[in-house]
Amino acid sequence: MDRFDAMQAFTRVVETGSFTKAANTLHMSRASVTQLIQQLETRLRVRLLNRTTRKLNLTADGAAYYERVVRLLADMDDAETSLSSAAAVPRGRLRVDVPSPLARLLLIPALPDFHERYPDIQIDMGVSDRMVDLIDENVDCVVRGGELSDQSLMARHVGDLPMGIFAAPAYLQRAGVPLHPRDLENSQQRIVGYLWARTGKPLSYVMNKDDETVQVHGRPVLTVDDGNAYLAAGIAGMGILRLPRYMAVDAVARGELVELFGDWTMESMPLYLAFPPNRHVSAKLRVFIDWIVGLMARHAPVAKPPL
Repeated sequence: MDRFDAMQAFTRVVETGSFTKAANTLHMSRASVTQLIQQLETRLRVRLLNRTTRKLNLTADGAAYYERVVRLLADMDDAETSLSSAAAVPRGRLRVDVPSPLARLLLIPALPDFHERYPDIQIDMGVSDRMVDLIDENVDCVVRGGELSDQSLMARHVGDLPMGIFAAPAYLQRAGVPLHPRDLENSQQRIVGYLWARTGKPLSYVMNKDDETVQVHGRPVLTVDDGNAYLAAGIAGMGILRLPRYMAVDAVARGELVELFGDWTMESMPLYLAFPPNRHVSAKLRVFIDWIVGLMARHAPVAKPPL
């Protein structure tokens, strides 16, 4: 039995709650993972897991052992990355998941800079707006806009995206130009709704001007769950959009979108980078986080709190 492989298999089974899922993330067979856990229990002379046909539970000994093993594996990784060659050149595969507009408009155009700095890091980038189970899908980190609903994740606030209201000239010619946010509730006006994965519901608009605050729900003519599709629907004239400004800047420059209510403000959308709890931050993940922070500092820095 390779004790390192056995400890890795044990921690992954605990984190995923399944021998099958653990085997998939480790690129091993389920039988191999099962055998490693059995050999580990035999060596330690304790039962680490209570197994039933429906679920796995840690025993008291298993819970204590898990906490020690997580720290031990992290220390081993630190020992390796502290070597001059490893510290100077982080390497390996990094699995990330990011929203589709952020990937298309900001991250991917900037990736040549990251690759030039860290040529030995291979990035596997999932591009989606869906909810991602970081442990089950063996994802190192996700970047997401909006407040995080899973409070168990470790997260870093990496940016704040200024927001605006936009519409296509063709739509405004057809429906009329709204002069006040409340006009979006009128029967002739339509919005394009964005379906947030974590709530399954579209968001309302909250807008401020001087001492006036208006919350607008609007009448969705179309609701989508992908940022690129959302932008495309607005450009096509389907309705009014609430967009991070970085998504709209090119379309406005081309005359495809017009900004509305420029003298009104909305709260910026916070942007977070999140990774699983009890997962050691490797050298490759650490440099990726630092790179994302630097990139967003140029495009949408974290807003300073009011004095």
